[in-house]
Amino acid sequence: MPVHVLLFEAGTDNEGIHSLELNGRTVVLLFEERDDAERYAGLLEAQDFPVPSVEAIEREEMELFCGQAGYEARFVPTGFLPSSAEERLLIAPPERNMDLTHWKDETSRAAAPDSGEGSSPGSSPESAELEAFRRRLEGLL
Repeated sequence: MPVHVLLFEAGTDNEGIHSLELNGRTVVLLFEERDDAERYAGLLEAQDFPVPSVEAIEREEMELFCGQAGYEARFVPTGFLPSSAEERLLIAPPERNMDLTHWKDETSRAAAPDSGEGSSPGSSPESAELEAFRRRLEGLL
């Protein structure tokens, strides 16, 4: 079964896969629906992040890649509804992303991770992400 992943500079020597840093784990999102992956890519673009391409790859191949690279593969099924602040990051990227130069400098690793950690000092990462998610939703209105 194919899944849809977000790739940066697909087909080049500097190809990278979109990932999130969640509680010290690097997580790669595997979207069941292409539309969900494209929506997520659009949200990244709205944050002035480089626009990734949406690529269909066999789920088994992606899970193998993630396992070998030390990443966690997270499947995002059609109609997924988050039940926690961490799960919200599976449908909307964090407000603060890691700098693209960080990804380009890591030649031994083909990933462009986002930071899923809160940016407000003195607040918990969960409440900061919840606040960021609320602001993004208000921005859609």
